[in-house]
Amino acid sequence: MTDAHGAAPDAARIAATADVDGRATIGAGTRVWHLAQVREDATVGRDCVIGRGAYVGPGVRLGDNVKLQNHALVYEPADLADGVFVGPAAVLTNDEYPRAVTPQGRLKTAADWTAVGVTVGTGASIGARAVCVAPVRIGRWALVAAGAVVTRDVPDFALVVGVPARRVGWVGRAGEPLVAKGEGRYVCPRTGAEYQEDGGLLTELTPAGGTTLGG
Repeated sequence: MTDAHGAAPDAARIAATADVDGRATIGAGTRVWHLAQVREDATVGRDCVIGRGAYVGPGVRLGDNVKLQNHALVYEPADLADGVFVGPAAVLTNDEYPRAVTPQGRLKTAADWTAVGVTVGTGASIGARAVCVAPVRIGRWALVAAGAVVTRDVPDFALVVGVPARRVGWVGRAGEPLVAKGEGRYVCPRTGAEYQEDGGLLTELTPAGGTTLGG
């Protein structure tokens, strides 16, 4: 790992005020900004951006091209796939039944609880100040609106809003709401990609460019 001063073009760039544990793995081209913290055994992929004051917990995995905006908090054992966006001050929790003390009044330690994580699929976005209450899965290319509180799994391509978060529509890979065309068909107004809804799930039929894309 190396900081931004004199770093090779494809090297990770780490601000002098960032706290990156020596046991963490930081991919080439990744930028870790001021006052961010990346804990031990975390894995951060290539070309990621870890914003000012962001937190990446022990053992957390971030794929390639992930963006954590300023003060985003990602607690272990979260797993974020490639291309995930986490907005400013969003939180991915890890304690299903949070307490500071045991029933006997003793301060809890790591041995007194089991961490549970948030899993985020490829290309999904979590808006500013949203909270994902583990254990939940955010589907591929889904969009969690700013300020939403997610307490259950979010399907691929779903747009969820509110407290608790509920689905109010579908979005495409561009992040824009899809337009209904009838009989469960939807189209992205930006890319022209087509989708089919069946049983509360959305399937991508023709991605932009007309090729099938597995991610």
